[in-house]
Formats: sequence, C-alpha cells, structure tokens
Amino acid sequence: MITRNTLTSAVFLLLSASPLVVPAADEDAAAREQAARTAVAGFAKQLGGELKQTMGSQGPAAAIAVCRDVAPQIAGKLSRENGWRVTRVSDRPRNPMLGMADAWELDVLAQFAARAGKGESLKNMSHSEVVTEGGKQYFRYMQAIGIQPLCLSCHGSAGQLPANIKSALETNYPYDLATGYDAGELRGAFSIKQPMELPLRDAGN
Repeated sequence: MITRNTLTSAVFLLLSASPLVVPAADEDAAAREQAARTAVAGFAKQLGGELKQTMGSQGPAAAIAVCRDVAPQIAGKLSRENGWRVTRVSDRPRNPMLGMADAWELDVLAQFAARAGKGESLKNMSHSEVVTEGGKQYFRYMQAIGIQPLCLSCHGSAGQLPANIKSALETNYPYDLATGYDAGELRGAFSIKQPMELPLRDAGN
C-alpha cells in the first residue's frame, strides 16, 4: 500500500537526485546579462587605456578628444558587432546628442544614486530587466560609472579646471553639464539595449 509518507520520501529522493532546472527564460536572461557585462568590460578597458595613454603623453586637454572621438567609435563597433545599442549615458551629459539618458535610464540612474547613498559601492553596480517598448521586447542593462580622481581633470568643479581644459570644453561641448563632480560620485552608466528577437552571437564566431 502506498502511503503519504512513501510518496513524500519518493519525491524527496527524486528532488535530491535531480539537478535544479533553470527555466529557459532565466537562462536566456543570464546569458544576455553576461554578454552585456563582457561588452561593458571591453568598452571600459579600451577607453580607459586610451585615456590614460593620452593623458600621460599629451595631458588632460588632449584626453577630451578621446572621449569625443574614440568613445563613440568603441560604442559603435560594439553595437554593430552585436546588433545592440551600446552607449554611455548620464543625467548630466557632456554631449546631449549622444549621452542623454532616456526615461528608463534616468529611473535606473536614480536607483543607482539611492543605492550608493545607502553605502553600496558603485563598482560593478548594475541593473537589468526585460522591457516592452513599441510592442517589442528588449533586454536592457546598465552598469554604473563612478568618478575616479583622474576624472576630475575634466569633470571637477569649475574652480578646479585649468584654463586650457575650460577652453577645450567650451569649444567641443558648448552644452556641457558634466562638471562639478567629486571623486566617488555617480557619473553615469554604460547602457546596453538588446532586442530579444535577436539571438546572442556565438562567442566562437
């Protein structure tokens, strides 16, 4: 005779012996987040390397051109390679035409600021979710960018900026809002928008 205890034991043994099966949707989201993290890491490494090299050899004023010219090139290359939109955004953009956050990004930036205000480190702070926009689904990912001491050369308070930096910023970014920061503050975020209808690229391709 099969008793309740017998069934309970059988179910317990079955669950104990079987690996946890992650739903396909969760697996896809995890894969997309990892792909986004990898893209952001590559973006940050390449841009950071260019900035350090230029600042070391030519000074902070020359590094402004790196952010103006090289950063969009890196973002464009990653976008074309993956079929995503890859960019950097802020609620205080240096170039409103390229860096202005949309409504969803502004909300996430506010969440990042709140999390940082509670003591959470900006390093690796991120947020992801699947959203529906215009009848289509997108996987959206953001990773916080904090102000490092090196960044203050071009993003510090007006009183801290040398005359040549001010002049270069006025020439290249007449609508600049990206000054007045202190080290450790939230500057903005890397932002990635992946159409869910497009499969992730095979890492081996």
